[in-house]
Amino acid sequence: MSSERAAKLKASVIARLRSVIDPETGADVVRMRLVEDIEVTKSGQVRYVFRPSSPVCPIAVYLVQQIKQAVAEVPGVTSQTINVTNYVAAEQLTELINREE
Repeated sequence: MSSERAAKLKASVIARLRSVIDPETGADVVRMRLVEDIEVTKSGQVRYVFRPSSPVCPIAVYLVQQIKQAVAEVPGVTSQTINVTNYVAAEQLTELINREE
């Protein structure tokens, strides 16, 4: 995959993420800046940071599952790695969400 195709894939991932809505605010996760530092490799590997709106966000697990599913549905994405930060159980959630298939 060329760097141009990687850039197009990144744009597709961001567009898809705009459809993931935080049910508590009604805003999408991109607008809320809950997903940051999106990187897409030439092979279709997507890496990004999920930062819940608060360290004790009651729907963090739900949101990261919705985000992961949305990214997985983008044509051209071969895999994804999510780093959860700014959350009380960030390490455990990072491990869990990257292990799930």
